[in-house]
Amino acid sequence: MAHPMFVDSHVNLHSEKYAEDLDAVMARAREAGVGTMLTISDQLSSTEAIKEIAARDPNIWRSVGVHPHHAKDYADLSAETLVDMAADDDVVGIGECGLDFYYEYSDREAQEAVFRAHIAAAQKTRLPLIIHTRDADDLMRAKLEEAHGEGGFVPLLHCYTGGPALAEAALGLGGYVSFSGIITFKNASDVRAVAETTPLERIIIETDCPYLAPVPKRGRRNEPAYVVHVAEKLAEIKGMSVEEIAAVTTDNFFRLFSKARAPQEVS
Repeated sequence: MAHPMFVDSHVNLHSEKYAEDLDAVMARAREAGVGTMLTISDQLSSTEAIKEIAARDPNIWRSVGVHPHHAKDYADLSAETLVDMAADDDVVGIGECGLDFYYEYSDREAQEAVFRAHIAAAQKTRLPLIIHTRDADDLMRAKLEEAHGEGGFVPLLHCYTGGPALAEAALGLGGYVSFSGIITFKNASDVRAVAETTPLERIIIETDCPYLAPVPKRGRRNEPAYVVHVAEKLAEIKGMSVEEIAAVTTDNFFRLFSKARAPQEVS
């Protein structure tokens, strides 16, 4: 029987943790049935490295953006810069961007200013907004609802760990929620509860590799092949087969990231 096809909607393939064996990592992903990946921008200085990785495989797409950890280094970032960068054919999303008040590596003012630029870029390009949010549920909800009133965009709450209210707010704006290996963690019952109540047609899956390897790989370097374990846990939560979860989350990915084309065979 043919493998179901999975999409890993959030990978960080330019991480130095893959410097020695990226080809092998990508080969294992294909072997596991991962037909498409979205490799994510953490800061603009990573763009060339990310471009090179995406150019190696027609089924790897990329985003443009600045993680809130790096907002302090891009305090003057403009929406226009992001819009220009997003014109490339292989760019399908804006981000990852958002608010991180847990680590607060960048001050809150810088984070909010840089996040505003990303929202404006998503409004102008009509590309999905890939959102990182931690310990900022109330403010994130307010920012999204306020901005949505000024111009439409589709929010994606990636690697979701927030409460039900923020997830419901994003869904109410036509958004999506992405679940990672965290749903396999013993102490993540709150996240599993959100996954249980999130409509199936608004869920996608990811690894956020090289971080957050799912059980039974926890403690190792994460990689795209392990997205299968995320799908298995989501299937258990939803009372479905892994094949059904693979099909639905893949369809959802291509509906959300509509600029991405469905897989081509890689020779």
